[in-house]
Amino acid sequence: MKTLSIDVRRAEPQDSRAISEVHRLAWQHTYAGIIPHRALRQMIERRGENWWRKATRGPATLLVLDVAGMVAGYATLGLNRARALPQEGEIYELYLRPEYQGIGLGHMLFGEARRLLKSLGCNGLVVWCLEENETGAQFYRSHGGVDYCEGMETFDQKQLKKIGFIWG
Repeated sequence: MKTLSIDVRRAEPQDSRAISEVHRLAWQHTYAGIIPHRALRQMIERRGENWWRKATRGPATLLVLDVAGMVAGYATLGLNRARALPQEGEIYELYLRPEYQGIGLGHMLFGEARRLLKSLGCNGLVVWCLEENETGAQFYRSHGGVDYCEGMETFDQKQLKKIGFIWG
């Protein structure tokens, strides 16, 4: 019998093409019909392989979910960018390839991101999620996130509400 390896690890520059592909697939799946098409396409195109290669060396921590040697998801995290909130840590992004969603791997990636922030001394955590991303909002609520605050994002002149979920 074969054993399937599943691991969360820090991203390396050679992961950049795979992360770019996860980003493209996850964003198309998650935001089609929410973010206007042109804005979504431009956001995806901006984050190609070179962008992700630089991100592996940037100030934010980039984690990948590795399933049997394939990058199935990623998370970016670091210090909270919203100075008005007391939470010190923030998960900026957490996405999985659509075929890996709904089977517990997001839970694993989220847990590792939270543990890493805590190990770095961050007290509390915030995650922002577009309100219309009902699957994402439900994910954070089911993991104990409290709807704490709201903000707005503009995409191609379309205003979308975002929810700030907090822990600790």
